[in-house]
Amino acid sequence: MATCHAHNLRDPDSGLPRPYGVRVSLRPGDPFRTLLGADWSRTHWFETPAERDAALADLSRKHEYSRPGDRPALNYEKVEKLGERLAR
Repeated sequence: MATCHAHNLRDPDSGLPRPYGVRVSLRPGDPFRTLLGADWSRTHWFETPAERDAALADLSRKHEYSRPGDRPALNYEKVEKLGERLAR
């Protein structure tokens, strides 16, 4: 079967440690908290701090189709798995 939009496919895991992360969570008062729970979060992991920082900038940027006055509805936080970083 052909892949229609290959850019939507995940890249294969390189097998290298990915100790640098971005934790995404909901802001207090967000209506999605009733669906996902107050403690919902998702963490994206990266091999280098530069990859993490580029992803953080992209995730938290103002979308080009945003309306005037819109602001990001999510919290973004840099995190690290120190044990993996030190094992390199």
